[in-house]
Amino acid sequence: MRPHEVIRKPLVTEKSNIGREEKNLVSFAVDPRATKPEIRNAVELLFSVKVVDVHTMRMPRRSRRVGRTIGYKPQWKKALVRLAEGQRIEFFEGV
Repeated sequence: MRPHEVIRKPLVTEKSNIGREEKNLVSFAVDPRATKPEIRNAVELLFSVKVVDVHTMRMPRRSRRVGRTIGYKPQWKKALVRLAEGQRIEFFEGV
């Protein structure tokens, strides 16, 4: 899998910002078929940083109601990537 296919988008939430500041963790939504070594290689290639650790989790599908019909949002995979000391990834530079 190519690096741009592995990482779908960065997750920028209040909880992920706290993790970035305190523990140097960065959160990504990744392809559900991606493995930990693929995620590590993709982050290192795309952002030119050193990855120390990768944790992954499958987020459950959630029900979504539109009018009378009930549907579901798909299941997705989240990756928490710990960067080496002194390494940073800035998603919003100059804001």
